[in-house]
Amino acid sequence: MTQNPLNPDLIVGPDGLARPTWAATDPLLRAYYDGEWGMPVRDERGVFERLSLEAFQSGLSWATILRKRPAFRAAFDDFDPDRVAGYGEAEVARLMADAAIVRNRRKIESTIANAAATVALRDDGGLAQLVWSFRPSHTPAPRRRAEVPSSSAESVALTKELKRRGFRFVGPTTVFALMEAIGIVDTHLVGSHRRGSSGVWPA
Repeated sequence: MTQNPLNPDLIVGPDGLARPTWAATDPLLRAYYDGEWGMPVRDERGVFERLSLEAFQSGLSWATILRKRPAFRAAFDDFDPDRVAGYGEAEVARLMADAAIVRNRRKIESTIANAAATVALRDDGGLAQLVWSFRPSHTPAPRRRAEVPSSSAESVALTKELKRRGFRFVGPTTVFALMEAIGIVDTHLVGSHRRGSSGVWPA
C-alpha cells in the first residue's frame, strides 16, 4: 500500500484502488467501504437497521459495531420493525444480558421505540420515504478527511422531524452518518475509487 502523494488521506492498495485511510487496512472495513457504504438503501428494514446501528455506534468506533452486526441482527430479529416494536421487559432483559451486542439500556429501549415509530410511519409513506425526502440539492465534495462534515442543515431538519414522529436517540450527527451510509449524500473523498459509485450523485 502506498500513500497518495497528493492526498495523504488516501491510500492506494495493492489492487491499485484509492481508499481513505480508515478503510485501507482492516479487511472488514475495506469490504464494507468497497461494497456497501454509501450505496442507496431504500427499503424500510434496511433503513431501520442502519438507523439503529448508527445510534448504537454513538460514542464507539464503527469497526466495533460492524464486527457485532451479525450478533445485532440475531438479537433484534434481523431488525424486523414489527417484531422489535413488540418487545417488552423480557426482551430488554435478554438484550441487556447479551454480551455479543452493545449492552446499553437507553440505546436498546430507543431501538424498540424507533421500531414502533417506524411501523406508525407506514400510514404516511414510510421511514425510507421520509428519510430520502431530506436529500439535499447537492452533496459535499471533500478532498481531505478534515473536510467531511459531521452534520448538515438537512440532518438537523430530519432529526427534528424524526423526533416529532416519536424517534429517540437521534441527533444531527447520527442522522448525517445515516445519510452517508445509505447514499443520500456522497462524502467519499475526491480521488477515491468509490466517489460517485452510488449512482445518486455524479463523481
